[in-house]
Amino acid sequence: MDPERYNFKVVEEKWQNYWLENKTFKAEIIEDKKKFYCLEMFPYPSGKIHMGHVRNYTIGDVLARYKSLQGYNVLHPMGWDSFGMPAENAARQNNLDPKNWTEKNIFTMKAQLKKLGLSIDWNREISTCSPDYYKHQQRFFLELYDKGLVYRKENYVNWDPVDETVLANEQVIDGKGWRSGAPVERKKLSQWFFNISKFSEDLLQGLDQLNEWPNKVKVMQKNWIGKSFGCEIDFKVEGNPEVKSISCFTTRPDTLFGFSFLAVSVDHPISKLYENNEEFINFKAACSKTGTTEESIAQADKIGFKTNLTAINPLDESKQVPVYFANFVLMDYGFGAVFGCPAHDQRDLDFALKYNLDVISVVKPNDKGNDFKVSKEAYTGPGVIFNSKFLDGLKVPEQSIIETIKILEERKIGKKKINFRLKDWGVSRQRYWGCPIPIAYKKNNEIIKVPLEKLPIKLPENINLNTNGNPLDHQENWRKIIIDDEECMLETDTLDTFVDSSWYFLRFCSPKNEDLGFDIDEVNYWMPVDQYIGGVEHAILHLLYSRFFTRALDYKIDKIKIKEPFKGLFTQGMVCHETYKDQNNKWLSPDEVFSENGKEFFSKKNISEKIKVGPPESMSKSKKNTIDPEQMIKDYGADAVRLFILSDSPPEKDVQWSDQGMIASYKFIQKFWILHKKIVLSSQQQQKRDRDFNESLEEFTNQTINKINVSLNKFSYNVIIANLHEIYTFFNKILEGKSFNENLISNYIKILTIMIPITPHLASECLEEITTNKDYLWPEIKDKYLQSNQCKIVIQINGKKRGLILMEKNIKESDLIEEVKKTKELQRFIEEKIIIKTIFIKDKLINLILK
Repeated sequence: MDPERYNFKVVEEKWQNYWLENKTFKAEIIEDKKKFYCLEMFPYPSGKIHMGHVRNYTIGDVLARYKSLQGYNVLHPMGWDSFGMPAENAARQNNLDPKNWTEKNIFTMKAQLKKLGLSIDWNREISTCSPDYYKHQQRFFLELYDKGLVYRKENYVNWDPVDETVLANEQVIDGKGWRSGAPVERKKLSQWFFNISKFSEDLLQGLDQLNEWPNKVKVMQKNWIGKSFGCEIDFKVEGNPEVKSISCFTTRPDTLFGFSFLAVSVDHPISKLYENNEEFINFKAACSKTGTTEESIAQADKIGFKTNLTAINPLDESKQVPVYFANFVLMDYGFGAVFGCPAHDQRDLDFALKYNLDVISVVKPNDKGNDFKVSKEAYTGPGVIFNSKFLDGLKVPEQSIIETIKILEERKIGKKKINFRLKDWGVSRQRYWGCPIPIAYKKNNEIIKVPLEKLPIKLPENINLNTNGNPLDHQENWRKIIIDDEECMLETDTLDTFVDSSWYFLRFCSPKNEDLGFDIDEVNYWMPVDQYIGGVEHAILHLLYSRFFTRALDYKIDKIKIKEPFKGLFTQGMVCHETYKDQNNKWLSPDEVFSENGKEFFSKKNISEKIKVGPPESMSKSKKNTIDPEQMIKDYGADAVRLFILSDSPPEKDVQWSDQGMIASYKFIQKFWILHKKIVLSSQQQQKRDRDFNESLEEFTNQTINKINVSLNKFSYNVIIANLHEIYTFFNKILEGKSFNENLISNYIKILTIMIPITPHLASECLEEITTNKDYLWPEIKDKYLQSNQCKIVIQINGKKRGLILMEKNIKESDLIEEVKKTKELQRFIEEKIIIKTIFIKDKLINLILK
């Protein structure tokens, strides 16, 4: 091989084939060996991998290889989240079969991922659209149905009018469908639900045990579960003898003296009084244009229908207020009724201003007098109760809520209650390409379970997808099934794809088991997943559902030893690139533009046309700011791509794509190869030279191993790339010496070993040229070489000592601040705060002044 050039194409293909055939990464139960289960969120087979995939799976691969070198029994599998609307839409638009489209994409993406040299155990590969997978999911569904954790009811749902399917609340972003971007509507359908709310308290309490999760994710889940305590209140109602009272739940009973209207859902029991009222019927239809999520309700115009009823204030019976139906009240919250206090709730204020209702201020800021009034913006902050008779003077919120509840309970018109924001998970989807629900209906519409021996219920093949609504509704022959000698009709709704991804980590433990979804002994050996890696955008959807599903299965199978599926969680940042638009405001891809100075860009089609350059944004096909990973691998090699994707910024931050950075990574690989050839040549000539034991070489190697250990455990991969450059510089200087160091090769082998997780092809090739040993293990550190290079630094926050950090000497102030931010014990002191000043004493102390 040419010593002046690293032929990555030859070397990488050689080692990719070796790893695919070698048993090193094929996991099996070894009881006397430490296990490590490393898992990245599995991809949707969209056709080609993108740079987000490259980053996600490279991060996981680095960790998996590191743990393997440390002697762990590593499980590092791969699968495909292969059901869903994109496949169905693509098939409909291109007259294709979703199964064939999906399998073709899996073949393509799998081949591309293999080129990255990932340490994947492909023997455990799974695909959620395979009957071998979803037959177990159908069995789980029936088991949970038997335990009362699955049920069917008629309910308002979020309807995506473009995808023509139901969306869970978590799939509605800013009032729009998470895939189509269409404004969601409210539609009443009979749906299947998982009783996730049964586990609200358990899911909430479990967050406290997840010490290796990012705090931001735990906060997001905590807010979504939304535990709150408040009060159930019975409001006396006048105006119709059929309605004596209306109950509601509130977290702010202390604002009752600001009560100016009572709002109820259009599905509230009192709606029967108006079911023949044409104006109410039209109003109810208008409400359907609003989705069911808090976001869609918040963004929608508040509309109401005034009834002929009035509600009486329980703390002042001389005050009566109108009762309205309102589009922002849903039956699945509390009792489907809320009392309106416009001065201290913006939604209530918007409604009151629209319908000219009273706005009575009853909470004032501490620095305001009794003349304080709310006009256009509700006051929701702390303060003091006023305008409230016997409640006046109570501090908000620490006194006012508790004291008001006591009074309501004493008068027997209310009682304290805990409420949760988390609602049951609607899993029905009106589409073809999904897991069939194993339920059928008798002729009288009675529900009957599909017998286990008839599972899996497979999807019909080669059907017409260009139909209105759910294509399965038109498959009469497929729908017919004989159960207990009676002809029944199969359910045509399929399961939400988030059900598919809520247990796949369990299936990886027993992917070949035909009788069970997972083997209990294998699950208890491998689970929980030691390190889970994926985007923060799944903080609620996927992660919360997976936590629920693990508990729900344990609810049935009490032999499972774990409740939490993921011990550690790492959320990587996005890969970003500048965006380009032509003069007609059309998106252009990076390969359609050029620049001679890096500042001004022009169109390749029309070199005189100046291109508008936008800020870096997450790579997306719609904005055409993507880079093809396969082309990068072809041009520069997998190791160079891995090196770049890890080098630019910490993995939890967004990485900015840079052509110059990619080229620099490629050049570094070439430079290191030349260095390697020099070391090989030097070792071959050692008999002709004096031999000398180099203590500085030992010190450098041990300190480098230690630094990389620390960085790997903290996911500071970009720091490791900087260490590789230090290694290159140091060994080049060593080779400039006059004598041959007898410990050069032994230390170089250690260095190459610790490079395997980052640049596995290069490191493996170099090791093969310099040693016959292939059973590489992570090198041990000799502590005597570390003592002089570390120091304990005192960390102060606003002048108060909050901890000590052991760091290498001469660390830069900026690097130390980054380490402080990453240290879990210190994160709670600095979250959501701004550093306005630092006091830094080198190797001794840093004081962060926060605002």
